[in-house]
Amino acid sequence: MKKLFLLFASVSILAACGNEETETGSVKDTYVVGIDETFAPMSFRNNEGDIVGFDVDLAEEVGEMMGVTFTFQPIDWVMKETELNAGNIDLIWNGYSITEERKEKVAFTDPYLDNKQIIVTLADSDIETKADLAGKVVATQQGSATLDALNADETGVVEEFDGGEPILYPTFTDVFNDLDSGRSEAIVVDEVLGRYIMKQKGQENYKVLEENFGEEEYGVGVRKDDTELLDNLNESLDELKKNGTYDEIYQTWFAE
Repeated sequence: MKKLFLLFASVSILAACGNEETETGSVKDTYVVGIDETFAPMSFRNNEGDIVGFDVDLAEEVGEMMGVTFTFQPIDWVMKETELNAGNIDLIWNGYSITEERKEKVAFTDPYLDNKQIIVTLADSDIETKADLAGKVVATQQGSATLDALNADETGVVEEFDGGEPILYPTFTDVFNDLDSGRSEAIVVDEVLGRYIMKQKGQENYKVLEENFGEEEYGVGVRKDDTELLDNLNESLDELKKNGTYDEIYQTWFAE
């Protein structure tokens, strides 16, 4: 009976230690990063099918500095916070805009890249201002910070879109295809992604309006109880900026 009691006590202590480790968000050896595999140039599949991009390169450098491995898992972007808090992924690191609404669901690192929500039309469009979007078909990505920016706009122009709201697609690739086909007359997209896609398709085919739907910043999202992970991410990102590695990665993807 004494042996059984000691065994039971040992198991209880181990279980308690395991729970404590989970609750404090201790660092693991491997983390799963949730991404939208179509969000170039942040993370996307190249012609060989490999996942590449600015965020991928940055994450790999951070992982090396932290002594951990990041693996990249494509997810339904609409479900990103649900996937994170369900434990299916450990981080959201993919041109993830910091917003007040998202801060209620996840903890963000310090910002690491600036962005804004630009309005894009075909080059020969007569749309010149945000007000010209009234009565026009406008498209964007569902579950995106772009959609949040449109919903938060106080000018009233969104309610004047054809149909009273933007048309939504699963990816920004679909959004650009919608514009190219003429189904939509304007699109609203992340500038970082939008300018990259326009470069690939031919910048001369598009026009970017001077007005936009707001400026923002990108951050990495983690579960709120992963405090140690968050601290390590911030320290590593800061160090990469100080030692010049961040600038080298930036030049690789955004030099032009």
